[in-house]
Amino acid sequence: MKIDNIALIIAMRSEAAPLIEAMDLKKQDGAFPGKTPFEGYDGSYEGKQVSVIVSGRSRVHGIDNVATQPAALMTFLAIDRMNPDLIINAGTAGGMAEHGCRIGDVYLSEGPFCYHDRRIPLPRFREYGIGSYPSVDTSELAASLGFKRGRISTGDSLDMTDRDLEMIRENGAVIKEMEAAAVAWVCEMMEVPMFAVKAITDLIDRSMSTEEQFVANLHLAVSNLQEAIKRIIGFDGL
Repeated sequence: MKIDNIALIIAMRSEAAPLIEAMDLKKQDGAFPGKTPFEGYDGSYEGKQVSVIVSGRSRVHGIDNVATQPAALMTFLAIDRMNPDLIINAGTAGGMAEHGCRIGDVYLSEGPFCYHDRRIPLPRFREYGIGSYPSVDTSELAASLGFKRGRISTGDSLDMTDRDLEMIRENGAVIKEMEAAAVAWVCEMMEVPMFAVKAITDLIDRSMSTEEQFVANLHLAVSNLQEAIKRIIGFDGL
């Protein structure tokens, strides 16, 4: 399948802004229904049509609309209105030091996406809660560009409980973040191929708090994420 039209789903403005500037993307006025907070930017980069969709600000709290609810809705609207050949969910994430994650590393998704905080201990609902949503095979892309690969587990909290960590390990995940499984669920439903690119801000199996690590390492992770996405979009095999 030839990829000509790529939509990037990015939760936080701080994660998206450097990429929008580097690719000289222009804001699309009226791209989404008037009462929704989402922002769309588009343009051409490396011969491909590229759109970046950002979650926008909460009218009530004045902060980025992070986590699974806005991610699912803006993915659906992006597919419905932009008809992309490929969705890429890009952002920052926590990683497992015990699996070799380091601050600033860039990971491509490997295997199915799942959740670690949707616990429904009833027959068949358990599997539904955890989920298993496909990722595009990123093995050639990762090998060619020198990125790591890992399974991604999604939850709606920045921090985590001991049970969350247990489930992340049970899921075989290396990366913990707050949007990818929701994006992947919509992409599976709408039959649009998808993968994720995540840059590591924090190590979830270390003693320092997630929020301290996130703040300290956000700039490095976003810088590495921007460079990674430019290389991915320019990759001849994509």
